[in-house]
Amino acid sequence: MESSKKYKLCSCFYLFLFFLTSVAADPHTESLLSLKSHLTDNSNSLKDWFIITQGVSDKALACCSWSGVRCNQDSTSVVSLDLSSKNLAGDLPGNEFLVFTDLLELNISDNSFSGEFPAEIFFNLTNLRSLDISRNNFSGRFPDDNGNGSSLKNLIFLDALSNIFSGPLPIHLSQLENLKVLNLAGSYFTGSIPSQYGYFKSLEFLHLGGNLLSGNIPQELGNLTTLTHMEIGYNSYQGVIPWQIGYMSELKYLDIAGANLSGFIPKHFSNLTKLESLFLFKNHLSKEIPWELGQITSLVNLDLSDNHLSGTIPESFSGFKNLRLLNLMYNEMSGTLPEVIAQLPSLDTLFIWNNYFSGSLPKSLGMNSKLRWVDVSTNSFQGEIPQGICSRGVLYKLMLFSNNFTGTLPQSLSNCSTLVRIRLEDNSFSGVIPFSFSQLPDISYIDLSRNKLTGGIPLDISKATKLDYFNISNNPELGGKLPPHIWSAPRLRNFSASSCSISGGLPEFASCKSITVIELSNNNISGMLTPTVSTCGSLQKMDLAGNSITGGIPERLAKLPHLTFLDLSYNNLSGSIPSDKVFQSMGKHAYEGNANLCGLPLKSCSAYRSRKLVSVLVACLVSILLMLAATLALYYIRQRSQGQWKMVSFAGLPHFTADDVLMSFGSPEPTEAVRASVSKAVLPTGITVIVRKIELLDKKKSVVLNVLTQMGNARHVNLVRLLGFCYNNHLVYVLYDNNLQTETLAEKMRRKKKDWATKKKIINGVAKGLCFLHHECYPAIPHGDVRSTNILFDDDKMEPCLGEFGFKYMQHLNKGLVSSTANTADQMNVIRTEQQKDIYNFGQLILEILTNGKLMNAGGLIQNKPKDVLLREVYTENEVSSSDFKQGEVKRVVEVALLCIRSNQSDRPCMEDALKFLSEAENRFK
Repeated sequence: MESSKKYKLCSCFYLFLFFLTSVAADPHTESLLSLKSHLTDNSNSLKDWFIITQGVSDKALACCSWSGVRCNQDSTSVVSLDLSSKNLAGDLPGNEFLVFTDLLELNISDNSFSGEFPAEIFFNLTNLRSLDISRNNFSGRFPDDNGNGSSLKNLIFLDALSNIFSGPLPIHLSQLENLKVLNLAGSYFTGSIPSQYGYFKSLEFLHLGGNLLSGNIPQELGNLTTLTHMEIGYNSYQGVIPWQIGYMSELKYLDIAGANLSGFIPKHFSNLTKLESLFLFKNHLSKEIPWELGQITSLVNLDLSDNHLSGTIPESFSGFKNLRLLNLMYNEMSGTLPEVIAQLPSLDTLFIWNNYFSGSLPKSLGMNSKLRWVDVSTNSFQGEIPQGICSRGVLYKLMLFSNNFTGTLPQSLSNCSTLVRIRLEDNSFSGVIPFSFSQLPDISYIDLSRNKLTGGIPLDISKATKLDYFNISNNPELGGKLPPHIWSAPRLRNFSASSCSISGGLPEFASCKSITVIELSNNNISGMLTPTVSTCGSLQKMDLAGNSITGGIPERLAKLPHLTFLDLSYNNLSGSIPSDKVFQSMGKHAYEGNANLCGLPLKSCSAYRSRKLVSVLVACLVSILLMLAATLALYYIRQRSQGQWKMVSFAGLPHFTADDVLMSFGSPEPTEAVRASVSKAVLPTGITVIVRKIELLDKKKSVVLNVLTQMGNARHVNLVRLLGFCYNNHLVYVLYDNNLQTETLAEKMRRKKKDWATKKKIINGVAKGLCFLHHECYPAIPHGDVRSTNILFDDDKMEPCLGEFGFKYMQHLNKGLVSSTANTADQMNVIRTEQQKDIYNFGQLILEILTNGKLMNAGGLIQNKPKDVLLREVYTENEVSSSDFKQGEVKRVVEVALLCIRSNQSDRPCMEDALKFLSEAENRFK
């Protein structure tokens, strides 16, 4: 009791002493102490902001020694205050800054300050030269000058990047004659760019990107003859690029990307003789690239991608002696790749994928410059890979997939030690694989699938110490055997070599800790599957279907903790299937086609040992004859009425015939049995599948079957598996995996309202599934119906699976809403439009998840809601406080959602970018 009284007495004494010293402190120090008391300082960044004794000099300020505070030489006035990156939060009290009349620099960037930015700071600190308030949460309108535009006549630097400001851009800033840097990017400013912004006297840097600006870009910007850097993209303007920009003679950097601009590229840009970087990607620019653009010989970076540009690459590009980046991807350009591009001495990155280019690549490509990244995929190029493409020894990414290339792979690629990524799939390359993996120390990704290669897999592949992904599938004449040490490649995760005529046995599974996917289906592999496979602790998928593997199934497979897919069907396996539930969970299809294999989930092994084997065989024979007669009758009826039924199976479904599937409907006439558009059926082996019925209209059979085949080949952990389909001239029955839980996302979230980790996993999973459909399938597959009821779950791990993907687009084709005879460009435009709908619906889905279902289909309603109000609602729904580290992560996810639901399609990110933003949000706040 006595000690408690002493403690209280000491505390009172120190508080009294602090009060006395504070009262005795100078006004500057008092203001800073008051400022500190108003702020939230979770990191204790201002721990040295306190007074113990009065300074030696009566005039010296006590605060001059504090962190972030800089005074003049005699310590009588504060001239600089730097509170950047100190994890501070709260509203700034403007009156606490009035005493700092001599302040020259104020930096409060990279914190979490909120509320309106105090006008007192902006208009009373008349000596201020530099003001940095970037990367905060300031909201409301930017301070208005009330007609007093000269109050900050000395201001040179103003950075307000990444806040939540709204309303129009502040016009009065144009009166600041000394202003050289103005950054108002990354907020929610609306309206048009004021024409007054064309009358800055000294401005050198202007950044207005990433707002909600609209209207026409004012031609007065052409008056900014002192400007060297201008970024005004990622807004939603109307109209065209003003040709007057060509008057900005000092301009070195111009970015108007993602701005909804139409028209064509102005010829007047040729006057920008100092321009080094020109970014006009992701607009609606059309017509040909003007020949005059080649006169900007100072260009280093040129990105015109994701537009509607047509025509050929101008020969005038030969003048780009300093050009390093040339990006023309995702346009409608044609013709050949000119020799002049191969002659550019500084070129290191060439992106022209997804156009209509044809002909051969220039033979000198790579010989005259240090090419680092080449992507010409998804065109119609022919001929061989240039022999010298890596002659300068720095090439690290070579992307040539989905063309018509032929010939052999150049031996020079094996000497290209800098290669990291090679994608040559979907061509007609022949001959042997020339790689010597010991000479490719950094290679991590190789895809040579869907070619005509021969000679087997190089034996030294295990020496590729950084190889992560290797796909050689669908080279039917490849042959050879599996390299003996293939599984010991230290970082190899994905090994795919299906349909390659590979023979011999499976190598011993030693040192295979990193492998996650093994795909070797439809080969001639023999021998046994040895118990050493249990050492592959990361294995998730093993597909050995359609080989000649003998022996039993090793029980140790059950010890693999991550194994979710196993297919051993159509081999020569024998004995009983191990009783562990892991094996039974794979379903019957994983073991079908092995005549001497028994045990659950196949028939019990005791049936094979029964003494009544003869009677069973007789009964089976009678049943078979009856079924055969019924099948023949059914076949005859269907042949006459609707045409022959055919079956298409994908990975995960045994090789059934169409009759097997039709008989499972329980009626000799399936059109009578399957009345509903979606139902269930039990296949002959006991597998239950989801069946969707599609009625073919107006001779759309080939179109629908092509889309279904593409959908069936799309395999991803976040997509519901399409197992196969059977069809005739009038009907299609599509078979879906039935292993998913019937509980939908909406139902799941009712039980997981406060679980941020689960919500984050679901959002990321959906994004990955959509990204795969949009960017890794060719042509892209639009989902068409992204909503919570179409998201199912494979297990209690809450891994989401997208259902119904592609069906809406396919139905449009079937019903003639989309022309199946239109040219490729028109079809691509339709797909792009559907992709944009997916992105918009994904943004709505994020908001639905974050608000526990309160904001459903709220894209239109949310447009006018202030961002800070929305954030508060989301924080409340997820019980995230201002001091919670998760707040920053939640905020970034909300920002991704708001980007996705922007009313103008060109302002939305693609799914690849959206997934990247989500990943950055997660990594930043770990």
